Amino acid sequence: MGTSGPEGARGPGSLPLCPARGLTGCPGPRARLPLLLTQAPLASSAFLPSPLNGAIEPLCRGRLGHRPHPQPEPSLCCGLCSQGQQRPWGQSESALAATASLGVSGTRDNDPRNGGGPGAMKPVQVVTLWWVLLLVSRLGAARKGSPEEASFYYGTFPLGFSWGVGSSAFQTEGAWDQDGKGPSIWDAFTHSGKGKVLGDETADVACDGYYKVQEDIILLRELRVSHYRFSLSWPRLLPTGVRADKVNKRGIKFYSDFIDALLKSNITPIVTLHHWDLPQLLQVKYGGWQNGSMVNYFGDYADLCFEAFGDRVKHWITFSDPRTMAEKGFETGHHAPGLQLHGTGLYRAAHHIIKAHAQAWHSYNSTWRAKQRGLVGISLNCDWGEPVDISSPKDIEAAERYLQFCLGWFANPIYAGDYPQVMKERIGKKSVEQGLDMSRLPVFSLQEKSYIKGTSDFLGLGHFTTRYITERNYPSRQGPSYQNDRDLVELVDPNWPDLGSKWLYSVPWGFRRLLHFAQTQYGNPPIYVTENGASQKLHCTQLCDEWRIQYLKGYINEMLKAIKDGANIKGYTSWSLLDKFEWEKGYSDRYGFYYVEFNNRNKPRYPKASVQYYEKIITANGFPNPREVESWYLKALETCSINNQMLAAEPLLSHMQMVTEIVVPTVCTLCVLISAVLLMLLLRSQS
Repeated sequence: MGTSGPEGARGPGSLPLCPARGLTGCPGPRARLPLLLTQAPLASSAFLPSPLNGAIEPLCRGRLGHRPHPQPEPSLCCGLCSQGQQRPWGQSESALAATASLGVSGTRDNDPRNGGGPGAMKPVQVVTLWWVLLLVSRLGAARKGSPEEASFYYGTFPLGFSWGVGSSAFQTEGAWDQDGKGPSIWDAFTHSGKGKVLGDETADVACDGYYKVQEDIILLRELRVSHYRFSLSWPRLLPTGVRADKVNKRGIKFYSDFIDALLKSNITPIVTLHHWDLPQLLQVKYGGWQNGSMVNYFGDYADLCFEAFGDRVKHWITFSDPRTMAEKGFETGHHAPGLQLHGTGLYRAAHHIIKAHAQAWHSYNSTWRAKQRGLVGISLNCDWGEPVDISSPKDIEAAERYLQFCLGWFANPIYAGDYPQVMKERIGKKSVEQGLDMSRLPVFSLQEKSYIKGTSDFLGLGHFTTRYITERNYPSRQGPSYQNDRDLVELVDPNWPDLGSKWLYSVPWGFRRLLHFAQTQYGNPPIYVTENGASQKLHCTQLCDEWRIQYLKGYINEMLKAIKDGANIKGYTSWSLLDKFEWEKGYSDRYGFYYVEFNNRNKPRYPKASVQYYEKIITANGFPNPREVESWYLKALETCSINNQMLAAEPLLSHMQMVTEIVVPTVCTLCVLISAVLLMLLLRSQS
C-alpha cells in the first residue's frame, strides 16, 4: 500500500528531501511558502503525547470527545494542557500549508488527490487572503517547541512483540501472465496506457519477486524480522476469480513453497487475501465490487486459501486498506478499475467488501479455526486528524468526523455492527437535499448487522502521517461526492519534515493519538500495525536514507509510548521490504528498505542504511539507552557509504553483464560461422 497524498503539497518541479549528511547526489529540502494544497490523500497517525524526563507523559484531556487519560495528571501534561490548550508542538504559524483535500483521503503507498465528482474542488484553488489568514490565526500562538518532539522514551517492547516488513503481490511479483496466472484489474488498468500510471509503467516484471523468493528471504533474515506480511494474488490462484472454474495448481505450489521457506527461516507469514488485484474477469462479467455477488466469490476464494495454506498460516488479513480501494477505484478513478461513480460507487463497493470480510471470517470460524487455531482480521489505513482549533466545537467535531469517515467507515460495522452515526446522518441528509429517495450510503439489515459485528480477531492498522482538520460546509448543490459528505478541510504545517511522496509528512505524535483512538473506540482490541513507512523519489539514489531512519525512530517510539499507555499492540510491520511498483505513481516513489535497480533486468537489491538501523531496533526489542541508540544511527550511516559505491558501479556492472550475456556469445557464434566457412573453402580448394 501499498498509501497516498495531496498533489498540491508540492509545487511542480519541487525536489525530494534527501538529507544524507556529507553525501552528494540528492538535492536538499526546498523552501516552502504558505500554500493552500489541492485535494490531499490521507492515512492516519496517533493520539497521544510523549515522554518527559524519561517518563511517559500522560494523555491530556482529549481533543476528540474530551476523552480523559486513564491516569490524568495535568501537571505532567505538555505545555498548555492543564489550561485545555495543549498543542502537539510549536512551529511558526505563518508557515501554514492548507491541504484542501476536498473529498479525498489518501493511504499508505502513494496518494495524490486531485480527482472528484461534480462539485468537487478543482486542482487549482484561488483563495482569498482573509481565508488563509483565518486558518493561520486559528492555529493559535501556543506553538513554541513541542514537548512531543523534544521527549524520547527509552525502553523496550513486551516479550514476544512481533517485528516485520510487508509487501503485496501485484507490487512485487511480476510474472503477470506466467504459470497459469489470469489477468487482474490492475493488469488491465496499467496496460491501457492513457496516462493512468506515471510514465505508463506496468508491474509486468516489477521486482521480479516471483523468481527471487530465496534471494528475498535472505534479505528478511538480514533484517531479523519475526514476520513477513505479503499478499496472495487472487488471479494467480483462481485465473477467472471463480473457484468452480479452475484452481491454478502452479499458483498453489508457488505460495505453498514460499510459506514453507519462510517457516524454515523462522519467519511467521502474515497473509493478506486481497490487496487490490481483483481478477479482471470478475470486473468485466459482474462489475467487480459494485456487485453483491463478489461477497460469495471472495468467500469461496478465502476458503480455498484457508484449506491450502491454513495448516501453516496463523494470521490472515482479509483486505488491505479497503477505504483507498473503494475511494480511488470508484470515486476518483485514480486506481483500478478507474471508475468515477461520484458519491455512490465507493459506498457500494465498501458495503460489499465489509460483507465479504464477514463471510470469510465466519467461514474460518466455523470450518477451520478449531483445527488450524489461527486469527483473521482486516487491515485499515488512516491518518490522524487533529482539530485546528481545540477550543472550537466545530473543529473538534470535524476532526472526529474525519476519523469516522476514514477508520470508522469499516471498523465500526466490524466492532459495533453498523456504520458510524455521523456517516449515516450526513450522507442521508445530503442525499435528501440532492433529491434522492434514499441515502447514498447502503443500509445493513438487522441480520447483516448481527452477522458482521465481532468479525475480527485483531485490528490491522496502517498509518503514515497526520492532518490538521477544520470545519467547512459544502453545499449539497455541488453534487454528491465523498469530499462534500465530510464537510471539512485537511491542512498541513509546512514545517513538518516532508518525504518523497508529495502527501507524506513525518508527524510521529499523531501515531500515538491514532493508536489511543483505536484503543478507546473499539474496546482495546489486539492491534497489529500493518503498514508504516517513508518514501523517497526514484531519481534520488541515496542509500543513506537518514530521513527514513528518523521517521522509523519517531514513529516506533510513539508506538512504544502507546503500549505503555495500555494499547494492546502485538506487532509492527514496516512498509516495505523492497522498492516496488507504487500504483498510479509507477516506480517514482520508493518505500523499500532495499533499493531495487529497476533498469537492470536482474532487478538487484541494495540495502539502505535503514536496514541496519531497523535490525538493531528489532534485536534490542526497542530503544535500550541513548548511547546505544545513537551508535546505531552513526554506524548505519557509515556502512551505507560502501553500499552507495556499489550502487554507483551498477551501470558499469550492467554494461559488463550485457557484454557477457549478449556480445560475447554473439562474437563466439560469428567466429564459429566464419571458421566453418573457411574450413569449407579450404576443403573445396583441396578437392
